[in-house]
Amino acid sequence: MEEFVAYLVKNMVNLPESVNVRSMEGQSGTLIEIRVAPEDVGKVVGRKGNVIRSLRTLAMTIGARLGRRIHLEIVQP
Repeated sequence: MEEFVAYLVKNMVNLPESVNVRSMEGQSGTLIEIRVAPEDVGKVVGRKGNVIRSLRTLAMTIGARLGRRIHLEIVQP
């Protein structure tokens, strides 16, 4: 799942080498943290949060098929 999210985000940003995706297992599910360059945060969030909302929907749908809860967060530097 982590590789899939990294693939999607790297294809959206101007500096794909600065994308860092990390996952952590918790009691309520899997948390995936996305770190991008400061100038690329707007591209990942999108207008009114539409892009990150779509990424979260994709992650939750795939997680449901795998039987896990997936949460995405953007971590700003």
